[in-house]
Amino acid sequence: MDTLQQFLRHTSIAYFSMEIALRPEMRTYSGGLGILAGDCARSSADLDLPLVFVTLVSHEGYLRQEIGSAGEQVDHPDPWRVEDWAAQLDFMVAVDIEGRSVWVRPWLYVVSCPLGGRIPVLLLDTRLEQNCPEDRSITDRLYGGDAAYRLKQEIVLGVGGARILEGLGFEIKKYHLNEGHASLLTLHLLATQTGMDVPLQGRLDKVREACVFTTHTPVEAGHDRFSYGEVARILGHGGLIDPDLLKQLGGKDELNMTLLALNLSRHVNGVAEVHAETTRLMFPGYQVGAVTNGVHVPTWAHPSFAELFQGILSSWAHQPERLTRCEQLPDEAIWNAHQRAKRDLVAAVAKATGQMLDEERPIIAFARRMTGYKRPHLIFTDLDRLREINRRYPFQIVMGGKAHPRDQEGKVLIAEIHRHIRELAPELPVAFVPNYDMELARLFVSGADVWLNTPMPPLEASGTSGMKAALNGVLNFSVLDGWWSEGWVEGVTGWAIGEGDRLATEHASDCLDKLEGTVLPLFYENRPRWIWMMKQSISKIGSYFNSQRMMRRYGSEVYLS
Repeated sequence: MDTLQQFLRHTSIAYFSMEIALRPEMRTYSGGLGILAGDCARSSADLDLPLVFVTLVSHEGYLRQEIGSAGEQVDHPDPWRVEDWAAQLDFMVAVDIEGRSVWVRPWLYVVSCPLGGRIPVLLLDTRLEQNCPEDRSITDRLYGGDAAYRLKQEIVLGVGGARILEGLGFEIKKYHLNEGHASLLTLHLLATQTGMDVPLQGRLDKVREACVFTTHTPVEAGHDRFSYGEVARILGHGGLIDPDLLKQLGGKDELNMTLLALNLSRHVNGVAEVHAETTRLMFPGYQVGAVTNGVHVPTWAHPSFAELFQGILSSWAHQPERLTRCEQLPDEAIWNAHQRAKRDLVAAVAKATGQMLDEERPIIAFARRMTGYKRPHLIFTDLDRLREINRRYPFQIVMGGKAHPRDQEGKVLIAEIHRHIRELAPELPVAFVPNYDMELARLFVSGADVWLNTPMPPLEASGTSGMKAALNGVLNFSVLDGWWSEGWVEGVTGWAIGEGDRLATEHASDCLDKLEGTVLPLFYENRPRWIWMMKQSISKIGSYFNSQRMMRRYGSEVYLS
């Protein structure tokens, strides 16, 4: 408890997220949402912002991915030892689940900045002897189980997290909900922090004033919904809220966690300008702004580029906006730094798959969650055309990503990709690296030559992997959706797939046309121009699409407004 005293004195903002990527050894994340939350924490420490982060401990992780003999994904638990990285606090609170008191205890992990900033992260745990075996498992598996399991997790996160903060002595003025998973926090505030003698409208206004909501997905399946029968059985009324009022705030027919957060947050934002527009169409009548995501530059810059940046910009890590000066770097220095990163990726692919890639051929990388709207199969739409392009301009493809255990479409896509790998071998090397995680991501985003992104618009909320790639001089080749609509300058920072009014159904042919006619010829025939684009990518994208800028915007425009 003594270790918390330094944080209690000045912490006034709580950031709630179901997942957060703190380090590769801690399996507290599944993908982009958690990576984004981790970068927010790292930049908060850099900027010495008054934040505390709240998440679940997720003892069994998300999933460890194995690829079977037929190319199918095989799911395994991915356990880790929380005691190796965090300190258990001698404090517990109880939440009501199915009429039982479920005890929740926090672990403390501290994110530190080399300049001295420190940010506390509380990892909530129900694996306690005071709980029955069923309740001990609530914080075991990230996004695991059925809807009932998810609702129990969201009670622990939203209600349990708020009670933990209060009990530990934090005086929170703003609550930031990173996606709708923590929306039950608003009900706790409505019931306990506003005073029951205050008229309802005054209580609602007070909760809204305290809450900030960031939505991350335009995909319907990404918005958690629970039947009111299940809500009554698991959450009970517990004094939190009148059932009729809950239906007014969370939806008439079922509890929509996104809608609940929209109705009880004064500030709502999407994670890119295009995403904010899409969200306003999905939820008409709500004011939705945009704070475009960014990435933590020191975390994602390959050591070879970090050395390069340090040589001309001693403050680059803390003030990444100064990366605009990278246009002045010598071509040879940029290319040598890239080749060091590329060798690291080639070595990692060989270790994981046994496949040795050619360091002289361009590497096209595709790595993200494997699901239908991401369209990981789009580049394989015409295998004969791919072979023809490869004969003229030899290249290779590296892929990685997990499908959610219940996403059958995503699992089918992984199997199809492995079938294509076999069909294209040995003429066109394609490697799928299993168990894509934060550590592998660092190698992918720095070692590739081209970063491919092919979502079905407008379903990409933001996407941050391309920002990480650009920071390392990797050129983006992407559909104009999410952040790329803001970062794209054709032939300067990268290339668009399907620019203008091209139909989404034409993206496959557009992708192959530009790959053959523009991207690969430039790599082989005009290396000075390619390196010039690498510099433009770093200076124009790395200097702006970073989490320092993002957290400064949250601080000045959201938390303090």
